[in-house]
Amino acid sequence: MIELKFTAEKLSGEMIGSVVAADSFTKAKEKANLIASQNNLKIKSFEKKSSFIYKVKKNGDKIIRGEMNAFNKQEVIDALTRLGYQVISVNTKLLNFNRKPSQADILNFVKISADMLEQKLSYGETLSFLINDTRNKVFKEVLMDISKELKKGTDGEVAFMRHKDVLGKFTAYMLGLASKSGNMAEIYRATAKFLERKHEFKKSLRSALITPLFTVIVLFAAVVWYVAYIFPEIAKLFLRFKIELPPMTAATLDVSDFLVANMIPITLLIILPPIFLWRMYKHPKGRLKLDEYLMKIPYIGDLIHRTYIEIFCRVFYTLYTGSAVSIAPIKVAAESTDNTYFEKQVVEVGLPLMMERGAGITEGMSASGVFTDTALSKFQAGEETGNIKKSALQLADYYESDTTYRLNNFIEWVQIAIAMIILVVMVFITLVSAETAVIRPNRNQTVYNMSKLIERFLC
Repeated sequence: MIELKFTAEKLSGEMIGSVVAADSFTKAKEKANLIASQNNLKIKSFEKKSSFIYKVKKNGDKIIRGEMNAFNKQEVIDALTRLGYQVISVNTKLLNFNRKPSQADILNFVKISADMLEQKLSYGETLSFLINDTRNKVFKEVLMDISKELKKGTDGEVAFMRHKDVLGKFTAYMLGLASKSGNMAEIYRATAKFLERKHEFKKSLRSALITPLFTVIVLFAAVVWYVAYIFPEIAKLFLRFKIELPPMTAATLDVSDFLVANMIPITLLIILPPIFLWRMYKHPKGRLKLDEYLMKIPYIGDLIHRTYIEIFCRVFYTLYTGSAVSIAPIKVAAESTDNTYFEKQVVEVGLPLMMERGAGITEGMSASGVFTDTALSKFQAGEETGNIKKSALQLADYYESDTTYRLNNFIEWVQIAIAMIILVVMVFITLVSAETAVIRPNRNQTVYNMSKLIERFLC
């Protein structure tokens, strides 16, 4: 969380200060401006909480170095002075890269918490153990803040949701819910299962798409470097002596000349599309469109779509209480997919139909247009038998098995395709290199060229 301190002036001229917190500096500034406009205040200055490196000593002892978070340098000096230290220096920490905890770190925290809770340890003891054992600075601060808030009597859901940007929205919601429930261990175990499955899918998807894509990019760069810079030096040596080039060598040299002549347009053509897609993904409307098309990509899009349904069903199973229309479980389950289009269709199309017209869960899900026929038929059977919670779990387990098998199969085919691409490239380079190696210069032309060189040397 970004903490921002602002100083404002009242209409009476009195100066006041306050602190706001948000996920980013921009959002914190917007929140401060909103408070100011609602209370007829004029903001004079902003100060962001930063890290400061200090050197102090006490009663002639050796110098102590440390780090402190504050809004300005004077706050650090005042705090250290009150503690009886002689301040030698205080400087802003220039390289303040605080890495967020990885999904593996959060998963490990939830799994260990579940184990310790099942062993009947109190939640306070569990948090204390994990705070002391956590090495990631950001995660440690988050856990310390949660522990402090819970001890003050803050609602568990509020305490955890304050850190949804670090923990993830679903994880923060579930852990906050667990702190108020009578069976924390069960909710933690269900959350761990969900995070583990999501982590495994992302890891498999990275193996299927990201790693091969990186391999192809590196291979493409190597081939371009060979064709554009290394190969021409060899080929043009023969041209200098007016030796006729073989067809493959001549064609490769033409490609090389084209690449060198159009290097800037080609580079822009390669770089601009990823930048455009990244900028589009950052915009809410752009991300909505990309998330919609993501599920329509041949084969891999279907796998991703099925995984979203699996995630939805697993979260729905964990939260569903059995009431006729449970808004919170459906909403949180849709948000947990991390796909804005899927979430929008469920929350803005399916839920209103259930709430306003009294439609059943299956009818609402069908109207959203993001569930497969298999999922809808399974939910309908669950509604008819009165055991929709069990149907959701069965559907989640089915799609987990299905997507795991199909994704592993897809990874194998991708690996074969990459191997074939590498083979073709290596054969191409070998053939072109071999062709240049067997070029035989014309004897008469060679004698003529040598006589010209000797004549130039003698002159």
